[in-house]
Amino acid sequence: MPETSILVIEDDEHIGQILTFILQRQGYQTTLAADGLAARKAIVSTDTPPSLVLLDVMLPYIDGFELVHIIREREAWKDVPIVMLTAKHTEKDIVRALDEGANDYVVKPFQPNELLARVRRHLKEQA
Repeated sequence: MPETSILVIEDDEHIGQILTFILQRQGYQTTLAADGLAARKAIVSTDTPPSLVLLDVMLPYIDGFELVHIIREREAWKDVPIVMLTAKHTEKDIVRALDEGANDYVVKPFQPNELLARVRRHLKEQA
């Protein structure tokens, strides 16, 4: 069985390291993109998508909402679960993210065990 891979798109270096650590400790293979341009490059440069995308909304260069569009436009990526992870917590932001194609929305500061439970749920639904 192939490894479960997660693309983490997060511009805060500390949060990126925490996410990478907790996900790898659970046995997931992770790739970290530190801004919108690096994320777009990771998305458009392969037709082999990750098992799941953890996506911050507020990113330099290209924001998370635009990245959801880029992901959903790619045939090979259209069914990849996207979990938004962001400090933006207004109803408007949450509704926009879900309407644009995100599967879930977790507000920072997040609880690691809750985040892992949501990741597991989306990976199970995809399997």
